[in-house]
Amino acid sequence: MAFRQPYLHDLTGVFAAPVQAWSDHQGQIRGDGAQGAYCGDDRVLARAVLRVDGAEPEWISTQERSAGEAEFVYTVRVPAPVADPLVSVIRARSASPVRLAESLTFKSIRTDTVRLSVELELVADSTPMDQVRAGAATSFGSLAPGGPQWQWRGEDTSATLQAEGAHFESNGSQVLLTWQIELNPSDAVVLEWSLDLRNGGFPVVAAAGQPLRTPSVTGDPRLTRLMSRSISDLNGLRIADRDNPQTAFLAAGAPWSMTLCGRDALMAARMLLLIDPQLAAGTLRALAARQGTHSSSDSGEQPGKILQLVRRSTFETDDDGRIRQVPPVSYDSIDGTCLWIILLHDAWHSGMPEQQVRQLLPNLQAALAWLQDYADSDGDGFLEFPGNGPGGGTQGWKDSADAIRFQDGTVARGPIALAEVQAYAHEAATVGAEMLDHFGLPGSGEWRAFAADLAARFREKFWCTDKAGPYPAVGLDRDKKPVDGISSSMGHLLGTGLLHPEEKAIVVERLMDPSMFTGYGLRTLADTNGGYWPTRHHAGSVWTHDTAWVVMGLMRDGFEAEAARLAGGLLEAAEGFNWRLPELFSGHDSDRMWPPVPYPTACRPQAWAAASAVPIAQALGGFNVLG
Repeated sequence: MAFRQPYLHDLTGVFAAPVQAWSDHQGQIRGDGAQGAYCGDDRVLARAVLRVDGAEPEWISTQERSAGEAEFVYTVRVPAPVADPLVSVIRARSASPVRLAESLTFKSIRTDTVRLSVELELVADSTPMDQVRAGAATSFGSLAPGGPQWQWRGEDTSATLQAEGAHFESNGSQVLLTWQIELNPSDAVVLEWSLDLRNGGFPVVAAAGQPLRTPSVTGDPRLTRLMSRSISDLNGLRIADRDNPQTAFLAAGAPWSMTLCGRDALMAARMLLLIDPQLAAGTLRALAARQGTHSSSDSGEQPGKILQLVRRSTFETDDDGRIRQVPPVSYDSIDGTCLWIILLHDAWHSGMPEQQVRQLLPNLQAALAWLQDYADSDGDGFLEFPGNGPGGGTQGWKDSADAIRFQDGTVARGPIALAEVQAYAHEAATVGAEMLDHFGLPGSGEWRAFAADLAARFREKFWCTDKAGPYPAVGLDRDKKPVDGISSSMGHLLGTGLLHPEEKAIVVERLMDPSMFTGYGLRTLADTNGGYWPTRHHAGSVWTHDTAWVVMGLMRDGFEAEAARLAGGLLEAAEGFNWRLPELFSGHDSDRMWPPVPYPTACRPQAWAAASAVPIAQALGGFNVLG
């Protein structure tokens, strides 16, 4: 089957992991593309279409109240001597971790009684998430509930429908709910239905404990709106391992990744350290519990390695035209282990109790050992994933096969040693040595030497030159040739200690050039590159977390003005996206496009995009105290 990933930019969603529902912008769930209600990795409801007297009500407005709540305002056309919409219905949809619910509130200002027949058409479904993402047509009839409950994947998964006062009729997978109502003058009639969901085999559940608190921000009033929306979205993504619901971490994003993704969870937790160190602690513990203990070519597991992905079952995905089977537990990440070490260090410095840190010291030592024993697949002194062919399956966050390009647009062939991964490794070795010293463990000198040697090799091999002068390459290709495309990856070198002061200044100047900075954020690839396209996944688009990560590096290295400029660009973009920064958006210049052009398949929210609100506010001087 050819992959045709559904577009998401014009959908409206409610979510409370692991439950989510996506409709068209007018509130109808038609089963097209990604539309539907989901529990874990399964779509359980393909349609929820409202009709009144046999016709769909006329949509007027959509109000997104929070991550888990949205309202759709309609008018109902009835014979009247005036054009005013005198009969209205508000469709309020909400999601909780175990339920999808709707209320339908009918109101009339007419002077007579209005009698209406209200019909809700539902279609039960059991389509796995990977098939929905691949663009598979909805299979109406794949499931035939004989009553108000249906099951999929076995008895541990079920959907139970409730609709008080409704007439219930089923025909194959279709379920019709009908109500006959009388609407008196200035009266209101409220109809309700819900779907209780249970998915016993899904590896994660909603996290217990206190949600993230919204920090009080000052200065630009737009920061308050961005922060409020972002924290609401992040709370909708809080999950935990089924066996340890108190250990919270963040799902990667909706709709496709309502589960644990190591790199995403680590980066988001680091961005949020300023407001919630406990989330970092939960993320560290959850990943430590699944740290690699042996080598497996199927899952990519290696001793000490931090995993990248957990799902219920094998997940089929499109790897730039090649269908790839991703196992339920996958360790395919070249950077996650370094990011885990860095987060442990930063969480410790942010107040994580030393007793909790000590419990993770064996995991720290195992992670450092992986860095020494497994990360360099060919012995050249750099970290790389041993992939072959175009792009090489880099297993960095820019994992598209066409992401890593020379300046003329040619796609580099792997294995590729990514520049940012060397920077993460340098920082991980440096802070790992600091922690070994503090906690009285051996090996700190070895890791300081590792970091120094890596920096020296990087300086020798990665730097290249064009007409404007020197700059760091995006990576080394399989022939150890610097890939000279100018990309946002160089921004990830900031704040890691890898660069000398004069090198930092060069990187900052390159990043702030109009070929890289759109006014909204940093392009993944400069628009002067032969392969640039504003809506290429990793070769021209702007990724929210990418720019925010660079903002953090700029602040750590003392480039406050530049950090504020980038943060201000993201804030401008957030306004154009109704305060929900997407996973990525187009690389068009801000002086040409307002609002920013969406990337149509981007997840929204995405954990690390929502978490970017914190470094944005920090760079713009907006932080005060927790509210």
